[in-house]
Amino acid sequence: MNFEHTDDRRMLADTLVRALRDGYSIETRNAGAYSEAGYDPAIWRQLSELGIVSALFDEAAGGFGGSGFDIMVVFEALGRALVVEPFLGALMAGRALAVAGGQDETLAAIVSGETIAAFAHEDAGTPVTATKSGDGWTLSGTKAVVHQAGAASVFVVTVEQDDPLVFLVPADAAGVSVRGYNVVEGGGAGEVTFDGVTLGSDARIGGDGQGRAIVDAAVGAGLLALSAEAVGAMEFVKEATLGYLRDRKQFGIPIGKFQALQHRMATVLLEIEQAHSAVINAASAFDSDDAKARERALSAAKYTIGRTGALVAEEAIQLHGGIGMTWEYAVSHYAKRLVMIDHQLGDEDYHLQRYIALG
Repeated sequence: MNFEHTDDRRMLADTLVRALRDGYSIETRNAGAYSEAGYDPAIWRQLSELGIVSALFDEAAGGFGGSGFDIMVVFEALGRALVVEPFLGALMAGRALAVAGGQDETLAAIVSGETIAAFAHEDAGTPVTATKSGDGWTLSGTKAVVHQAGAASVFVVTVEQDDPLVFLVPADAAGVSVRGYNVVEGGGAGEVTFDGVTLGSDARIGGDGQGRAIVDAAVGAGLLALSAEAVGAMEFVKEATLGYLRDRKQFGIPIGKFQALQHRMATVLLEIEQAHSAVINAASAFDSDDAKARERALSAAKYTIGRTGALVAEEAIQLHGGIGMTWEYAVSHYAKRLVMIDHQLGDEDYHLQRYIALG
């Protein structure tokens, strides 16, 4: 099978990498990541104007990409720069709308970057329920750790049951409230509470029997994106650590000359290559008609990323010594993000069990 990227995909990756290298330093990133908004709106507009969101969707949804490898190259570049702008919410919410159909205007606004969307999926202490109310619906309950909840103007909200219900909810709808906060690795998130939110019949995304496919499409895209983001972050950490081992001297020689450290770094390099291969496999399977093969590949990638990300973060900090933990040094922020990616959309234990169950 040919895993070479197309010319268009390479141009997209080069454009994004160059834009982030020139205008997205770790200081710029942290200024937005730890601000009240949790991201930089100006940078979001700049990247959207480059067509980065559009690359995550196919032509039918108003984009120009949308394949597994398109998602992979975009999020790998975003991960290498530790980008916190709301691309993941755009991808997951947009995928749900694209699969369901019927919300073309909102989908077009998400694909163009004009509208920020968040995918509200994880229930908090009070799970979200939906009850029929005349011709419409009433939503009640709370969703937890909704990334970029404070910035979003629309939420795609899932209600878990045998056939899940999915709703498009304006952030300014009566009864919607957000308790926002910054997450530990930087970026905004929040608990979103729906207190008897009244919705029209057109707020439901998809029809009877479509709910599971809609949720699986959104979550599957999110799993691939997070896995690719982690690979990009690990590549940055690898290069930074190799550079430090070459430059830092002890007893008059670079510490990278010490065999014990060479062995540890060799293990890190091998694990990163295996993680990269797992993500390539997931990107290839993402567009397959074989649902079981696709879901197994996505869980395999997420499991591998969770295990490898923790190893890379720990080894990078230890090989750097004290400097690796300082706020000013970029590696510390990458290490936090790698650890926290494992906890989004199911950790390594969950995806190992899911992989086994799908067998």
